[in-house]
Amino acid sequence: MTSQCAVRRCAVSAALLSLMIPATAVPNAQADNKRLNESVFVNIYTAQKQNGCPTEPKLDGRLVEAARLHTLDVLNNPNLNGDIGSDGSTPQDRASRQGFVGKVSETVAINPALAISGIEILGQWWWDPPRRAIMQDCANTAIGVWSENSLARSVVVAVYGQPGL
Repeated sequence: MTSQCAVRRCAVSAALLSLMIPATAVPNAQADNKRLNESVFVNIYTAQKQNGCPTEPKLDGRLVEAARLHTLDVLNNPNLNGDIGSDGSTPQDRASRQGFVGKVSETVAINPALAISGIEILGQWWWDPPRRAIMQDCANTAIGVWSENSLARSVVVAVYGQPGL
């Protein structure tokens, strides 16, 4: 009996040890939201096509960077919930700082949870007439999308540009 107990204790100890090793040996990893960002872009593309837009929108790195910076600002400042940054900046200010010349608008989606889905984003943008109008505006041919997550909230920002206006 004693040898069976010892074997069980060893098995339990080994199982517990195997659970502890990954927790200490694996560094924290940040979520890769590339697929979410791409799906948001595709939804914007689809919204414009449904509106009869003749020109396909394209990703613009300057607007992606403007979206990234505002996403991080909103994520890290729980009092923010829209277009105005913690420094008082507007979407136009942020895009101009990245070198984008033209008219800019923005949509922001916030979910008070670790994750956000494309359905939740569309639910916030599609059913809100001003945001839907931004998504479907055929003049918005340059797009930037970024998303970030924390335990407290998930934030998605899309910046829409009309180059050269």
